Amino acid sequence: MLFFERDIAIDLGTSSVLMYVRGKGISLREPTVVAVDKDTGRLLKVGEDAQKMLGRTPANIVAIHPITAGVISDYDMTARMLKEFLQRITSFSLFKPCVIVGVPSSITGVEERAIIDACIEAGARKVYLLETSVATALGAGIDISKPDGQLVIDIGGGTTEIAVVSLGGVVECESIKTAGGEFDEAIIKYIRRKHNVLIGTRTAEELKISIGCVYPRTEVSYQEVKGRCLMTGLPRSVTVSSTDIMEALEEPAERILETVQMVLERTPPELVADISENGIVMSGGGSLIWGFDKLVSARTGIDTSVVDDALACCAYGAGKMLSKLGEMQEGMINLARRKQMKG
Repeated sequence: MLFFERDIAIDLGTSSVLMYVRGKGISLREPTVVAVDKDTGRLLKVGEDAQKMLGRTPANIVAIHPITAGVISDYDMTARMLKEFLQRITSFSLFKPCVIVGVPSSITGVEERAIIDACIEAGARKVYLLETSVATALGAGIDISKPDGQLVIDIGGGTTEIAVVSLGGVVECESIKTAGGEFDEAIIKYIRRKHNVLIGTRTAEELKISIGCVYPRTEVSYQEVKGRCLMTGLPRSVTVSSTDIMEALEEPAERILETVQMVLERTPPELVADISENGIVMSGGGSLIWGFDKLVSARTGIDTSVVDDALACCAYGAGKMLSKLGEMQEGMINLARRKQMKG
């Protein structure tokens, strides 16, 4: 029979959505952006096509990110975006798929409910939630069922998740809003302060990817950037070095390091001993900034490495859980609930 059920794992990120289809692998990788006509409320474009419109739309069209800091900020748009994406990859299926969604450990009950409802509205039959740190550990090939401490740092677009995983659950974790978006913002502020030139978010992101670093490079790289001069209002080009970017990113990188230290301080000594032996695993787009693993290693004294496919690691990990749907509970965070959650 041609039409059969395909379960799906979703990494619902602030900057991009990845969908992993059971038996097929990653079938969709799109930016988390929707373009809407303000006057009619009509959804015009989603994903890549909508991202091209950012900062370039007429007054009646707005390009928005419906996910902020790993949680839904615009429910209606998220549901419509997910529906569009799910239709692309399940167009030949008669059955509604079961869906696993990676969520931050710091998610509240209300935010959980919003994600579940949005997925059901988009066409899912059942929804399971999985902590991103657990999914990342699975995606990195770590056997999380062992009583062995593993520290995972996932630097996404809107949140950085730092968690100690052991025995299939999260022992300690912290989720902060210092992540990829904050790095772009820091670069924009730095160039405005130093050169009196205003650049856009996309330009800042390109700078971060091409010459960005958080640890001294052996050779300094340079790049020319175009922006608007704040004195004259006219276009102006300036040359920026990798050392400049390192200086710009110093503050947000420091906040992430402080959080790593805080999580390690709260972790039981036996697990800290495991972590120092196993090393620290980094994933997410932010971990690809040059030298981040070296910086964490230098600060903690623990070997740190970035996973092979840092951008898709969480989706692969959630995809591995699709074979264990029978053991999971529907509609709630699976595996361990965060210990610090009170009330």
